[in-house]
Amino acid sequence: MSSTLSGRTVLVTGATSGIGFEAARMLAESGACVLLHGRTPEEARAAADRLIATAGIDGALLHPLAADFSRLAEVENMAHAVVRSHPLLHALVNNAAMAAPERHTLTTDGNEIAFQVNFLAHYLLTNLLEPALTGDPGGRVVNVSSSLHRTGAIQWNDPQRIRRYARLAAYAQSQLALTVFAAEPRVTAVSVNPGICETGLLPLYGHEGAPAAEGAAHVVRLCDPATEIVNGAYYDRGRRVAPAPAATEDRTVKRLNKLADLLVGHTA
Repeated sequence: MSSTLSGRTVLVTGATSGIGFEAARMLAESGACVLLHGRTPEEARAAADRLIATAGIDGALLHPLAADFSRLAEVENMAHAVVRSHPLLHALVNNAAMAAPERHTLTTDGNEIAFQVNFLAHYLLTNLLEPALTGDPGGRVVNVSSSLHRTGAIQWNDPQRIRRYARLAAYAQSQLALTVFAAEPRVTAVSVNPGICETGLLPLYGHEGAPAAEGAAHVVRLCDPATEIVNGAYYDRGRRVAPAPAATEDRTVKRLNKLADLLVGHTA
């Protein structure tokens, strides 16, 4: 396990199951202090307890946090709490994700739910954590994306997909947005397709997947300061490859930031 991760502070969103849970385990095993995000305080606490019980992780390395990403106010509260308690954050893993539901669903904030949970909440969180991420030495953001971002299109005139909704298209839009967001120059960020793994999202891709730990290993490697990264790069598992063309266009990056600022109610 990497000694370069020892003593570093990493926040993992969606750390209660799947790739997020395995990434949290590997990071803590490497000696990193892990801020373990779950949807509710109970879920986050249970995940921490499970890591202590099953992986023998030192409880002092785990800090459970909670925010329901379908409520932006909760994301904001969590971000402020993190900045207060951990003014220096070495890495942020934007991993929490949901499959878009069968029926078109809007959050209380008025956003299509997959777009908000998978992208907008992470956009808001990353921007609010910027002071902690840009300390010395600068931290990095790892967006857990998916190969499906290639099939996505951002519906600029109808990002909430009110006029036409298809769950796979909504999910792909959220993943494309997350991948485009890695090219935002304010913080060092990359995105990674961890491969098709045995997680709650597996039904979107097929019937068989690799163990979640395999996907998590690719995520953890990108958190490691020993791994040199290029800002805005996209990795397919262990290899750096070109993302969908939209993800590297300056115009798209700027346009998405403008849209996201508007939708999360924050003006940069």
